[in-house]
Amino acid sequence: MDADAGSPAESHEGSESYEVVVLGAGQAGLAAAHALVRKGYIAGEDMLVLDGNDGPGGAWRHRWDSLTLGRAHGIADLPGMAMPRPDENVPASSLVADYYGNYEEAFGLKVRRPARVIRVEGGEGGEAGVSDEGDRTGPLTLTVVLDERCTRITTRLLINATGTWTHPYIPYVPGIERFAGRQLHTADYHRREDFAGEKVLVVGGGLSAVQFLLELAPGSGVARSTVWATRRPPNFVDYTFDNSKASWGRDVERRVRDDTERGRRPASVVANTGIPALPEYLAGVADGTLVSRGMFTGINEYSVTFGGADGADATSLVQPDSWRPFPDGHEEAVDVIFWNTGFRPALTHLAPLHLREPGGGITVTNEVEVVRDDRVLLAGYGSTASTVGANRAGRLAGQVAARRLAG
Repeated sequence: MDADAGSPAESHEGSESYEVVVLGAGQAGLAAAHALVRKGYIAGEDMLVLDGNDGPGGAWRHRWDSLTLGRAHGIADLPGMAMPRPDENVPASSLVADYYGNYEEAFGLKVRRPARVIRVEGGEGGEAGVSDEGDRTGPLTLTVVLDERCTRITTRLLINATGTWTHPYIPYVPGIERFAGRQLHTADYHRREDFAGEKVLVVGGGLSAVQFLLELAPGSGVARSTVWATRRPPNFVDYTFDNSKASWGRDVERRVRDDTERGRRPASVVANTGIPALPEYLAGVADGTLVSRGMFTGINEYSVTFGGADGADATSLVQPDSWRPFPDGHEEAVDVIFWNTGFRPALTHLAPLHLREPGGGITVTNEVEVVRDDRVLLAGYGSTASTVGANRAGRLAGQVAARRLAG
């Protein structure tokens, strides 16, 4: 869901009103819409689903062609309609887009797209609910660019399922603006051939970084060479992401849920999950591809300067050979800085509602209920930002919405 909290000059050409609006037609949003349909809500009449993409698929439609369902963690079936098990070597972007599109049609969700949400305010014109002391009982007003016109949409209740893909995160490193080479984020990646003959610095300790390093490795005949930079030792773990580790999954969610229930920013995925010690990854450690050289503290015109690596807990790794930091002050020439540093929740359009706590997070209870404003439900935020959690959060948000609207 494309959302923007900016305030451009607007000429409103219409207005609409619904009992409940779902923002985002990714996994959590579709699950929420399905739950509402089961409760008797009719899309286009008392319920509206908005999505920022040009077509179905959520964030999956933007993934690179080399990401297949065989290489991804997998995708959970949406409620009420299982995904046919296709060739796992086909790009996930096309498979998931087809599946989501068929799902929307099967349940008559009538998703309106592309929709760019500029802001969400507390009432007609935004006069209610815009401060901690404001009235939070009136309708919400969405300012949306839809069908190339600016429209106001009012609703009694909002289910926000905008995900993270539109908000890539790149940390500030001194000198970042001086780099004369190319910089890109995970969200900008298209194909490995774009790195032909270049020395690529891959930044980040998560699975995306690991998979790109293997994809771009010199032996692949693409990049000239690669360097891996992580702030801490790569967190290799001796389990895989599957149902056999249900208790592990619950532990991860419990840690993240503790953050959201206390109003803290949820920790990154890699901080809670780690990297599975798969044979192909361990082979990458052995051949030197998956070996972190620590973190750089400065960026120069055509190089980066390393230093300040955090070696805590390095001895507890499944693969300690994956951590060989450069000495402080080491300068490494690179052509490309490839940031695989994660995403942040796409929630800037909710800023006028003042939902954030001093710690920067939004306090959420029962996984989806926003403490500061009971007109807003967050699906796929915090502990539910996973393929399994998004389904659960979407269903729960739809059920809570129906209960509140009937009350």
